[in-house]
Amino acid sequence: MQNDLEKNVYQWVSARMEDIDIQSEYYCRTRDIFQARLEKMTQEFLKGGGIEDDIYIISAIAGEIGNNSFDHNLGNWPDVAGVFFGYALNNGKPKVILADRGQGVLATLKKVKPELKSDAEALKTAFTEKISGRAPENRGNGLKFVKENVEEREMHLIFVSGNAKMELNEKMEIKTTDENIRGCLAILSI
Repeated sequence: MQNDLEKNVYQWVSARMEDIDIQSEYYCRTRDIFQARLEKMTQEFLKGGGIEDDIYIISAIAGEIGNNSFDHNLGNWPDVAGVFFGYALNNGKPKVILADRGQGVLATLKKVKPELKSDAEALKTAFTEKISGRAPENRGNGLKFVKENVEEREMHLIFVSGNAKMELNEKMEIKTTDENIRGCLAILSI
């Protein structure tokens, strides 16, 4: 199931616009659909017998990443608006996958920090600095919250935007890849 989920998300972010399955159970066109599925996921994970504190943190992390997709692409979706949102329990261990076909981290942050030159720089900035693509609003703590909780709770996060891939466990490592994801893709697991 989990490998199928990862395969589905990669197909979703890389498909031509006309090939996107907007009838998919994983597709959340609007924020209200995403929020409803996020609540459903939390309840299903709680029923699955996971550690309650971890499940609420996983839900908060997924909510932050998914809401960022809507917040930072509002009115600027290049093609398909919304997010891919899938999740599964494997032997009691949750896995959450989110993706969007938006502008990506670099394009979003370049509006407020034009000196950013690469997707890797943008990812590092997004997860380590208090900065928001929605300036002048006083925001920009969400991905720092994500980073802090992933590290503290010994989770694993893969986050891809453009040609940069970040892996976060107890430390953060960012590298350039041959792939190029226009929007963002996140895989969170314990």
